[in-house]
Amino acid sequence: MKTGTFDEALEIIESFPEEQKESIIEIVKRRLTEERRERLAQTVKEAREEYARGEFRRGTVDDLMLEITR
Repeated sequence: MKTGTFDEALEIIESFPEEQKESIIEIVKRRLTEERRERLAQTVKEAREEYARGEFRRGTVDDLMLEITR
C-alpha cells in the first residue's frame, strides 16, 4: 500500500466518531483472524497432501531441532 493512501485512510478514520472507530478495529481484527485461519488451513492441507505422497521424514524432536538449526 502506498504511504499516501495509508495516511489518507488514517485521516478519514480519525474523522469518524469513536463508536465507528471501534467498529473498524473489530472488523479489521476479525478479518486478520480469518486470514490467519485460512493460511493455517492451507498449510495443513499442503502438509496432509505431502504426507499422502510420502513426502515426510520421521524423527524425534531432537532430530527436528538439529534440522532447523543447520
